[in-house]
Amino acid sequence: MKKHRWNITLALTVLLLGGGLLFLWQTGFFAAATSLEGIRAYIEEFSPYSQAVFFSVQLASVILAPIPSNITAAAGALLFGMWPAFLLTWAAVALGSLVVFCLARALGQKFVERFVSEKVSERYLGLMKRKRDVFLCLVFLFPFFPDDIICILAGLTDIKRTRFAMIVVLFRPWGLLVACGVGGSVISIPLWGMVLIGIAGAILFLVGLKYGDRVEACLLERMKKR
Repeated sequence: MKKHRWNITLALTVLLLGGGLLFLWQTGFFAAATSLEGIRAYIEEFSPYSQAVFFSVQLASVILAPIPSNITAAAGALLFGMWPAFLLTWAAVALGSLVVFCLARALGQKFVERFVSEKVSERYLGLMKRKRDVFLCLVFLFPFFPDDIICILAGLTDIKRTRFAMIVVLFRPWGLLVACGVGGSVISIPLWGMVLIGIAGAILFLVGLKYGDRVEACLLERMKKR
């Protein structure tokens, strides 16, 4: 019975994912996704339902993975402005993260293997199980890692669903906020600035990964004393 339910859930998931990809392909999204202006024009075509389509595209960017949510967020900011695009993206990315997490939690290793290569899984899963909260927070903060794949792999760890949801809501939006700020022309970052941010981010990630557990334990101990 359990195996039958697993097969049905997997079939429905693949069907929905395939349907989403087919819709995006038939409506010309992938042809439009070669530039910010192309994505903006694609979303604008669905007016007066542009916001709903933008939300759906951002949700698909997490569940379908090949769509870069930061780029679509910047395109949305061109169309709707920084804050509306950010709030829609934040909500869609948080929901999508929980969806793939719950699917991995419910369907297990066999499901994850269909969407995540063994090489990528070996690279991140062991580290995630050891460092868990610290690793997830750092990965979501910095734009060097496959966040969507990390959300799938997180479903194989022992982290509670509510704790994962809190980390996603608190730590995933910051890169999206920057993307929306750039797309809405609120923030302008030169190339050298991006390089410096990248270097600083890499250093902070490594330091946090090494000492994060100690910092967390220290803070918890101080809270207990108070």
